[in-house]
Amino acid sequence: MSAAGAPAANMSPVTPPAALALDRVTKRFGDHVAVDAVSLQLAAGELVALVGPSGCGKSTLLRLAAGLAAADSGTIEVGGTTVDDGRHHLPPERRRVGLVFQEHALFPHLSVERNVAFGLERERSGIGAPQARRTRAARDHRVDEVLSLVGLEALRSRFPHELSGGERQRVALARAVAPGPSLLLLDEPFASLDPNLRTQIRHDVVNILEATGTAAVFVTHDQTEAMAVGHRVAVMRAGRLEQVGDPWTVFHRPANTFVASFMGEASFLAVEGGPSAARSVLGPVELGSEAAGGVDAHVAMVRPDDLVVDAAPDGPGVGGAVRSAEFRGSSWRYELVLDAGPSVVVACSHLVELTVGERVEVALAAGHRQVAVRREAR
Repeated sequence: MSAAGAPAANMSPVTPPAALALDRVTKRFGDHVAVDAVSLQLAAGELVALVGPSGCGKSTLLRLAAGLAAADSGTIEVGGTTVDDGRHHLPPERRRVGLVFQEHALFPHLSVERNVAFGLERERSGIGAPQARRTRAARDHRVDEVLSLVGLEALRSRFPHELSGGERQRVALARAVAPGPSLLLLDEPFASLDPNLRTQIRHDVVNILEATGTAAVFVTHDQTEAMAVGHRVAVMRAGRLEQVGDPWTVFHRPANTFVASFMGEASFLAVEGGPSAARSVLGPVELGSEAAGGVDAHVAMVRPDDLVVDAAPDGPGVGGAVRSAEFRGSSWRYELVLDAGPSVVVACSHLVELTVGERVEVALAAGHRQVAVRREAR
């Protein structure tokens, strides 16, 4: 240290422990493996969206992190402290983990402010160490802070049955964040809300979590929601994580055809040629580093917005015919059968009206590419 007391120049800043660290966590129910050797880390303040089809194990994984179920093997750490190693299991109330469920789980006989204060009356400071209770004034001050954060100051005296679905969800969130958890776990928190309200509440919740620096895992089966919420998206299937990455990468560079199809509509075309000249019927295919050595194990992926349709005959695109047309308000969804055999799905403006059976030309939109995607391994 220098004479002025400053740290030496070569000293690196201390990296905070992961908010959540899962290392090869496994959970079985009889012969069924619900969670299969899952490893995942959340940095402090990070939001991860855990997405996958029903029954894939995502809610079970959340319950393991919360302490509502015990792992059979593997290690779970919260804030750098081991809370489950397959033998020793710390109960939920000693993990500094907040929970928000789809059903809200509010106490019907308690007012909004009493629901929020409930967690403060039972809180503990740090994992495993009981905290001296807050004074009444300190609890009231914290309740005021949190109600202001979620915009419910005016509703503090109401009871759950007097609130809308969105207001009840805000109360559930306020109760979960009031004790200042190091990690928040949300299991399908917006599933019971109508689409417009769902979007607004989702936006508000993300802003609140980012404002408070709270790390969180969102469980959802909605791909659009996962990409809107998560700093990273973790795609789960049959108890395993298929891919973990930022939303852009997971959507545009999926690990395999399952991830590609689950994260959004996609068409797949056969790939021909070698690593330096891979092509599909629509033209050149972009090969990633993993695909370069094994073209035969891959297909070309195109999203509906990667393609454009021209109804004029003898154009530069690939010929085909309209198999089906679906109006979606601001756009049309067309399925086209190409003359070369495969079919593709195209998204067009509502101004592009085609009829079933009509001959068309299809091509890649300017700036869009076909990406090689690995065929499903299982």
